[in-house]
Amino acid sequence: MATKRSLGTLMEADLKGKSVLVSVDLSVPLDDNSNITDDTRIRAAIPTIKYLMGNGSRVVLCSHLGRRVTPRFSLKLLVPRLSELIGVEVVMANDSIGEEVQKLVAALPEGGVLLLENVRFYKEEEKNDPEFAKKLAALADVYVNDAFGTAHRAHASTEGVAKYLKPSVAGFLMQKELDYLVGAVANPKRPFAAIVGGSKVSTKIGVIESLLCTVDILLLGGGMIYTFYKAQGHAVGSSLLEEDKLDLARSLMEKAKARGVSLLLPTDVVIADKFAPDANSK
Repeated sequence: MATKRSLGTLMEADLKGKSVLVSVDLSVPLDDNSNITDDTRIRAAIPTIKYLMGNGSRVVLCSHLGRRVTPRFSLKLLVPRLSELIGVEVVMANDSIGEEVQKLVAALPEGGVLLLENVRFYKEEEKNDPEFAKKLAALADVYVNDAFGTAHRAHASTEGVAKYLKPSVAGFLMQKELDYLVGAVANPKRPFAAIVGGSKVSTKIGVIESLLCTVDILLLGGGMIYTFYKAQGHAVGSSLLEEDKLDLARSLMEKAKARGVSLLLPTDVVIADKFAPDANSK
């Protein structure tokens, strides 16, 4: 299985003085006071960022935070922790595209780091709008995709910009995950089990169908389980549900059965009268 060209193939001569747009997954969990409760995703991005800094690049980070477009999910919240981890003061942009952002990029010293504002504040990001992708690409000379957690989505900052920036390469986290997946799937130890989570069946169709050809056991979790529950005839109340994907869920369960794959769903579920810490639950 061929993988993308990796950042490790680019040397100082390729990177020194260049502006490098890096897509990273910084969507960390926050508490009610907007404090980071788990910085794993930030720390996972550090090796790629430090490699670029060490080779004299001007590093331009783009990411998203949260699922809604609200000031609460401004990436400004992440600057103190990100700065602490990489050892330099990260410059924060008030936008992710535009003339002011271009000036900030131009003013970065070699080895400097700029964090763009949440790209999902623009609806064009998730629509993979070509014009928005061009504006992002205009900020840089090189593109690095290290956002493994969102790599399955064709968004402007992940799939779109790669059409306008060359070279476009995989970052160290992306390469590590791809190498692991290729090895695990190409030569698995039996019985081979896989766990797939996520909120929607629709974004996992390709992964699930591919795994059904390889695994012996497939465990599903996350919000998508309610679509499978409903497809089995269970009541799911007001839980997350893709009503238009019920037939798809049934089809996937039938494929699993036909191939002798044990498709397992959680058997224990907490139900509550509201989504809150003080909810009545059982």
